[in-house]
Amino acid sequence: MIIGPLDEFPIHQTPLPMARVATSDRNFYDRSYFNAIDTTGETMLITGFGVYPNLGVTDAFVTVRRGDTQRAVRFSDALVQRSTDLAVGGYRIEVLEPLQKLRVVCEHEDLSADLTWEGSFPVVREEPHTIITGLNRPIIDAQRFAQVGTWSGTLNVDGTDIPVDPSTWVGTRDRSWGIRPVGESDPPGRVADEPSEGFWWLYVPLRFDDYSIIVIVQEEPNGFRTLNDATRIWKDGRIEQLGWPRVHLTYKSGTRIPTAVRLDLTTPDGKPLEVEVEAGTFIALNAGCGYGGDPDWQHGQWKGRNWSESRLYDITDPAIAGRIPFGVIDHAGKARCGTDEGYGLFEHGTMGRHDPTGFANWGAVAP
Repeated sequence: MIIGPLDEFPIHQTPLPMARVATSDRNFYDRSYFNAIDTTGETMLITGFGVYPNLGVTDAFVTVRRGDTQRAVRFSDALVQRSTDLAVGGYRIEVLEPLQKLRVVCEHEDLSADLTWEGSFPVVREEPHTIITGLNRPIIDAQRFAQVGTWSGTLNVDGTDIPVDPSTWVGTRDRSWGIRPVGESDPPGRVADEPSEGFWWLYVPLRFDDYSIIVIVQEEPNGFRTLNDATRIWKDGRIEQLGWPRVHLTYKSGTRIPTAVRLDLTTPDGKPLEVEVEAGTFIALNAGCGYGGDPDWQHGQWKGRNWSESRLYDITDPAIAGRIPFGVIDHAGKARCGTDEGYGLFEHGTMGRHDPTGFANWGAVAP
């Protein structure tokens, strides 16, 4: 195994070179995710960068939603060596101040960006994310940290300049690493005969003036909660646990697309804390972002060396609209907590059966 530049630093956690991860699981990944929301309009951006050491791949994407279209550009290449150089093709991330300030650059004729992220509050470590299949195999076993903040810089989409001012552009980000399905699909085997009955997920990181609130809920088809994480983060670094969120979702009739959510939380002194979030514009993560069954491109998929691609997706096209209910959707969220107003991400995915919601099967929709 090749010794690389990271091995100069005292950061090892196993008796291995840093180029080799401690597990041989092909699905090991290490990824950054960001979103940027224009609170005065309907423009929304999502971007990410990942490395997949056991697949020998590194890739990145940027997707921007304006009106009924999503412009997506993707880059992929062979992973030669793990290092602090976070770049692939015309995309790079510069860590200007760890855990606080980063620069994201995308250079492509259809979509270019030079954006600086500034954390508004300290990062928070989320509870570990774990999903075990009926085969007693973890398909997700990951650690993440999250942060809310603001954006500044320049953005150009299909020849149109879009100013990005931190007074109106907010967002959230997460860093995650561990195991989750990436690259080409595993052989179906027993899973083809005994598939999952469903998946239900809610992720709501919100930015207010004096604090941030991050809520994560993951449930099995019968409603059993496998991930429950609700925290409030103050600027001085204090973190409050906000109990067991009770989730009240409203869906657009005839769909599984949410329009609003009310979260009933509990402060450490036992007082109720209610958060309401209204869904604004959204980006479908399986249409250009490489998540959840995106038929055009998957994270970690081998596309050859020096690969890049640009696609324009019309969300009203039946072929695209038909795939949206079967993936996770990232909405821009406008939030209220008491008299405080804020913005952030309203991410939700509900596929298959979910008894508490009343979805009996994969084809069920809201009345």
